[in-house]
Amino acid sequence: MSRQAQQTHEPETPHLEFDGSTPYEDYVRADVLTHLQQLRSDDPGEMVFLVTTQVMELWFTVIVHEWETASQALRRDDVPTAVDALKRSVRELEALNASWIPLGQLTPAQFNSYRGALGEGSGFQSAMYRRMEFLLGDKSRSMLVPHRGTPRAHAELEKALDEPSLYDEVLRFLARGGHPVPEAVLRRDVSEKYEPSPEVERVWTDIYTRDQNDPLVRLGEALTDVAELVWRWRNDHLVATRRAMGSKTGTGGSAGVAWLEKRARNTVFPELWTARSHV
Repeated sequence: MSRQAQQTHEPETPHLEFDGSTPYEDYVRADVLTHLQQLRSDDPGEMVFLVTTQVMELWFTVIVHEWETASQALRRDDVPTAVDALKRSVRELEALNASWIPLGQLTPAQFNSYRGALGEGSGFQSAMYRRMEFLLGDKSRSMLVPHRGTPRAHAELEKALDEPSLYDEVLRFLARGGHPVPEAVLRRDVSEKYEPSPEVERVWTDIYTRDQNDPLVRLGEALTDVAELVWRWRNDHLVATRRAMGSKTGTGGSAGVAWLEKRARNTVFPELWTARSHV
């Protein structure tokens, strides 16, 4: 092949000259993201701990967006859009849960080498994670208290507390479709933690005895996938903490492993699990 023919088939060189930052940087803000790591110790393991925690915060943000999208779609009775958002969040939860893998390998001595740099900092104080919990129906007004010093986070959390959760929107959607969701559930104080209802369990039992291709069955399964991965997240957090620090008091003053064990026992969308015993 001639030199001219070779040159003709060579791929074009990407654009290298820009009047300022690259379009990629303008969109992704990579320079900001990669310079947010302000280490507080000399331990080389602190970087992976800090970056992994920051990545978790980004996944929380995406998942909150998906669940809010699903909630808004259900208010419009738009099941396909809601299910699509829930399915995306399942893949995002899988990626989030994988974040425990590098942290789960820390020995107690390795974790202790920079644990003091955290001070009283704890994932328990994550405002975005708290928004996730509120969307799941696990609400408590006392959880606003740690965020009083950050007005934007506090306002966003207070709004999420006083709005229906994702599951509240699911049950309201089912009620509009003629399913006998009790008035006490529909008119409950949505700022309070959701409590299981035998009547709601019967609604899901009826739905699951139908054609398995029914859109409501697919909605129920998408919600169950979410609930399962949230449970796995909590358990992986528990195991990683137990490996790194045993039964010591948590960095934020919580009971550490004992607190996480209690959280891991909480079931998300409870009637979707109990209804299975009656199908």
